Amino acid sequence: MTEPLRPFRADHVGSLLRTEPLKKARQQYSEGEIPGTELKKVEDQEIDKIIEKQLEVGLKSITDGEFRRSYWHFDFLENLTGIEDYEPEIGLTFNGVETKKHDVKVVGKVKFNPEHPHFEHFDYLHKKVNGRAASKVSIPSPNQLFHPNILNQEIYPDIYEYAKDVSEAYRQSILKFYELGCRYLQIDDVYWAGLAATTQLIKNRERTAEEKEEAIKLAAKVVNDALADLPEDLLITTHICRGNYQSSWAITGGYEPIAKDLFTEKLQGFFLEYDDNRSGDFEPLRHFNRDDAYIVLGLFTSKTGELENKQNILDRLDEATKYVSKEQLCLSPQCGFASTEEGNILSEEDQWKKLSYVIETAKEVYGEL
Repeated sequence: MTEPLRPFRADHVGSLLRTEPLKKARQQYSEGEIPGTELKKVEDQEIDKIIEKQLEVGLKSITDGEFRRSYWHFDFLENLTGIEDYEPEIGLTFNGVETKKHDVKVVGKVKFNPEHPHFEHFDYLHKKVNGRAASKVSIPSPNQLFHPNILNQEIYPDIYEYAKDVSEAYRQSILKFYELGCRYLQIDDVYWAGLAATTQLIKNRERTAEEKEEAIKLAAKVVNDALADLPEDLLITTHICRGNYQSSWAITGGYEPIAKDLFTEKLQGFFLEYDDNRSGDFEPLRHFNRDDAYIVLGLFTSKTGELENKQNILDRLDEATKYVSKEQLCLSPQCGFASTEEGNILSEEDQWKKLSYVIETAKEVYGEL
């Protein structure tokens, strides 16, 4: 099917609450009760169901809910050549909760992995969607490999050489997704939010003002280099996330410190979180001087099942048009519903009601998605 090269008026970040059969199968697999083949069979069955459910509620971008992943980011990163997972002493600190102990580190030169399992995962999704909507895949931003404690300076004494290799590994990965039929790819990025943070609960990520400015410039370059010379009919968006773990968060701060540089990224869409006061106001959108891209306002929260007051949503959308034209705005939840397999604290029924509500609101504003 032919779709406009933009995010949809009602879109979503991608991850969905893991279903009970899937959670049970993953638990059984981790305890050695069932083989990987049996787990894959359950994953396939549950992904088939949520593809149909997304179509049923009216979404135009369809994901596999990240049902084959434990994390939104580690599962992709640790399967790049030169990156390895490990168990640190502590997990990441969120507001009132600590994540599982898991991280990645550089163990060799970073390269494209042609056998990356996510290619097979996307191929399955794309064939099942079968042209009925856009098959969308979300992968972590290359900037996620620039958090402290990941880079091995013995392997990469020059961070710009590291950046070059990371960007190229991503560029080739994106081209592989395209070869498999992907025309809508999203890169999820907590790193940018950390650079804009006024409060950051995750430890060891503080920087001086000079270090932060250098990191901001490099972050834009890493993404733009990864997007160099890609096909013109490939829609690529980004989602800037402040942390989403069991309905908790990790970062506070508006977009002002990063907006000017963030909007130089060669993307067609920017999913921005605007579901609470931690996100700041719309004023940084004045730096969005683009006629070739869209802002997706995450005005609906994925952290609870409570439906937002529609008039408040419409008022906030109207407020955003002071900085960005209505035609360049779209709507979505601020994040996915399950950035990790644990998921946020709401029911599957609440999740589908929320997504239906986003679609209903967008249709009220725009008529079509």
